[in-house]
Amino acid sequence: MVEQQAAILRPETLVDEFKKNGVTHVITIPDSETNYLYELMLEQDWLDVVPISREGEASATALGLSVAGKVPVVLIQNTGMLESGDSIRGMALDAGFPLVMVVGYRGWTRRGLILDSAAKYTEPFLNAFGINYFFVENNSDGDRISTAFDEARKTRRPVVVLIGDEYHGFNR
Repeated sequence: MVEQQAAILRPETLVDEFKKNGVTHVITIPDSETNYLYELMLEQDWLDVVPISREGEASATALGLSVAGKVPVVLIQNTGMLESGDSIRGMALDAGFPLVMVVGYRGWTRRGLILDSAAKYTEPFLNAFGINYFFVENNSDGDRISTAFDEARKTRRPVVVLIGDEYHGFNR
């Protein structure tokens, strides 16, 4: 059972990493893929969940919170990240503030060809913007989230955590 738990990424792992890194706000668009994670985040008295209507609002919202002394995280899917490229450029990269973005890697698979264009363009998008990223697929990868926070703070740039299992177990 323990081995099976390590083979998936549990929502508690993300929440624990957020707490460990002093996160105060999660900026997100609620969806069915992350339902359990969303509900778990709402239960945390130390964490505020900030719903947005479009992913393009995420970087500006995060910048405002950062200027106010808060520690935001952006939680979106790769399709939304692609849609918000100009906002990421202008609000996160050009503003030069540490930001961790947790991005669901929709369409990614390690078991065959990637057929979903959202997955096909995710890493080239990040590389084109010069954004470093860490891949997290299961609980044993969870400490990479803290590594992303360390790098974002050190470089004062956005860093992405790619969630490669489509939030397996995040919807109960």
